[in-house]
Amino acid sequence: MSGRPDSDTGPEAADSQAAADQDESHDLLDESDDLLDESDDLPHESDDLLDGSDDLLEDARRARWTAAGTGAALTLAGLAAALLRLIRSAPALVPAAYAGGAAVCAAAAVLGSRGRTRRALWLLIAGVMVMALGDQFD
Repeated sequence: MSGRPDSDTGPEAADSQAAADQDESHDLLDESDDLLDESDDLPHESDDLLDGSDDLLEDARRARWTAAGTGAALTLAGLAAALLRLIRSAPALVPAAYAGGAAVCAAAAVLGSRGRTRRALWLLIAGVMVMALGDQFD
């Protein structure tokens, strides 16, 4: 396997193959010119980009509202659980864990409303884990 062409192909065959390839490329170019002339009816790429940016803005807005709403709901749930555990006879660590988890979820709600949705998600997870730890102490 030296990379050389087979011995039975002479220079005449190689020249005729190159000529055939060149003819085919001219035919393809002629067809592509016709296709380019017909493409004027298609919408421009800038219109597609504007539509895509509207979708991205809507997705970002939805993510902010979701992060803020979830953070607020988990904050209220954590505070309610902390108050219920304070009323009953439970170790002091239990309501403190619920209140701490609620504080972390409140911070996540603030971050989510400002557009820091990825950080808000991680804080929501951490807040729920702290509340679950309080539940384990109970």
